[in-house]
Amino acid sequence: MESRTRRRLGSRPPHGARRRDRQAPDADGVDRISGLHDDLLLVILARLRCARTAARTSVLSRRWRCGLWRRLLELYFLDTPPSTIEAALAQIAVPKVSLLHIGPNLCGADRQRFSAAGIASLLRDAVRLDPVDLSVVVWLEQGNRGIAIELPYFARATSINLDVPCFNLTLPAQGGEFPVLERLTITGCLTNTGALISRCPCLRVLELNWCRNQSDDTITVHSPTIEELLVYNHHHTGIRGIDIVAPVLKKFRLFTLMHNDCTMSLSAHMVENASWYCRWVNFARININQMWCLDHLEVKTEKSGRIVLGLDIKRPWHSIVPERNLKEVFQFPKCSVLDLCLDISGHVYGGMVLNLLTICSSIRRLKLGTKKVPGKIGGRCHVNCSCDQPHNWRSQNIFIRGLEEVEIENFEGMSHEVDFLKVLFRCAPLTKVTVTLEFDVSITSRGCAETYYLFKANTSMECHVYTKRGKEVIYS
Repeated sequence: MESRTRRRLGSRPPHGARRRDRQAPDADGVDRISGLHDDLLLVILARLRCARTAARTSVLSRRWRCGLWRRLLELYFLDTPPSTIEAALAQIAVPKVSLLHIGPNLCGADRQRFSAAGIASLLRDAVRLDPVDLSVVVWLEQGNRGIAIELPYFARATSINLDVPCFNLTLPAQGGEFPVLERLTITGCLTNTGALISRCPCLRVLELNWCRNQSDDTITVHSPTIEELLVYNHHHTGIRGIDIVAPVLKKFRLFTLMHNDCTMSLSAHMVENASWYCRWVNFARININQMWCLDHLEVKTEKSGRIVLGLDIKRPWHSIVPERNLKEVFQFPKCSVLDLCLDISGHVYGGMVLNLLTICSSIRRLKLGTKKVPGKIGGRCHVNCSCDQPHNWRSQNIFIRGLEEVEIENFEGMSHEVDFLKVLFRCAPLTKVTVTLEFDVSITSRGCAETYYLFKANTSMECHVYTKRGKEVIYS
């Protein structure tokens, strides 16, 4: 009989038992989310990092239906239409926010498109919320490109990121400044960088990406406070000028295309970390001398702290006017290493390199690599070729004061290469010379034999010869 009264496993419990289960501590019908403190609820919503998602959580709890998200101090509007952002900003219930970010989501969604009037309205709303950190990453509608939009002042902002391509950014005519702004990033905008920087008395980090100056395409940075500067500009017409005066600048990155009449001026004596890459636009010709011209220029800082100046030098394909001299364009920094990549194509380079060493008087180490361009027109050197200028460079007695180390790659043992080494041995206080032979050069060739004799005659120097495969040649 007992087996008849025992309830089978999985059968429906009696009505009273179900009522008692609902009254248990784990299922008592109480809205436990609503019982949390407001500050804890705001922390939960802030972790979502999306204002629209935070607003949608109102379905989870009676407490959240009153619009708790409106009290968030960090507002992220990710992949949100302009009308929705405008309506949401109008509902914010706090007088000031710490962060306002408007842009695409992290999954790589396309940016929202705003009209010029929409961006102006957005910036006015942002001023009302007075964020500490402001970031606007959107597209400008096609028909609105070039329309002037005024950037209002943000009294509390320490970081501003404006990424709005084709955005014509202007400043209020009545003056004012960004009193505590420390980091500024501008991408794709047309603006007066010099005027903007002058109104940022505390600026420490500045990034200018694909920006153009409203007047003359010159990047002007005059600031007593900037410590880090990044300029990235590969506009097809190239920039026309770089004018930097930054006495406490420590980190400098420059990647840009240069117009053929561009000039560079840098006054920054505390730079510890530098990286430049400058390339001239098509057919621009910056002369090294009568025959050689500059293709691109690099400056970088080694881990040891030494500054390396890299020049890629070639013979021009065409005679282009106007022609300018390198010294007219570039104010050479105080570099310790000169790294030359020469497209020689059978021509003499000694006179040109010696001229560069006199210009760059602080060079302690010279690294010289040569290359040939197969099939290049004019690749053969003829009698009285202009490459062998000046004619007396082999007999010069110039004093190359600081040069201590020389490294030559792709050495062929040509007579002009051996003559160049002789001048360096005579005019510079060398301590180490390393030569790496070209692939098809025999270690028993006449030029190599002359080089060995030169090295053996200077026993006070450390001299090495290597094959292209890295094997050292024993010549003693």
